[in-house]
Amino acid sequence: MNKPRVVVFDLGKVLVDFDYSLAAKNLCPKCKIGVTELSTVLTSEILYRYETGTLSRENFFEAIQNGTGFTGDIEGFALLFADIFEPIEPMVKLHESLRKRNIPTYIFSNTNDMAIAHIRSRFPFFSKFDGYVLSYEVGAMKPDPKIYEAVEDKCKLRGADILYIDDRPENIAVGATRGWQVILQEQPDKTVRQVQQLGLLD
Repeated sequence: MNKPRVVVFDLGKVLVDFDYSLAAKNLCPKCKIGVTELSTVLTSEILYRYETGTLSRENFFEAIQNGTGFTGDIEGFALLFADIFEPIEPMVKLHESLRKRNIPTYIFSNTNDMAIAHIRSRFPFFSKFDGYVLSYEVGAMKPDPKIYEAVEDKCKLRGADILYIDDRPENIAVGATRGWQVILQEQPDKTVRQVQQLGLLD
């Protein structure tokens, strides 16, 4: 197999850990329902529509407000909703190592603009990628082939020139069908070793 020319990273559970139950705990004091019900609302069809771009930030906030009785404003909601991330340090260091070797890197994520704004403001590593393919901008979520096509268009490469790292087997499977080289992230240290085996690191 050829050495990949670009590395495409999933974001959640690959570069940053996250837990939507934290959002429910953050928001609960300003809502009229309990944490368990709030967690269900936050991860419902409303979130899917937001992350595929069919709901705007304002529409998403209004839908959540109607479903939970949230009493704050949209700015306060965004802060509480998105404060659920922590960097996965071995993967952040892996990205730094690839950048030092002038290997182009991309973010490829099912996500929303509140989460991205929070991550961009909190984690400096996020600004150091060559490009971003985000579900709410493309209008499709992994594993829909449309968003994989957007990655190929963004990096202007196809097939084995692309190395793709993701934590979800169904997402990896679609990349593999397109001829991409793939790594299923199970443990960060294992991912780093697999990248080394592909000749991208010393």
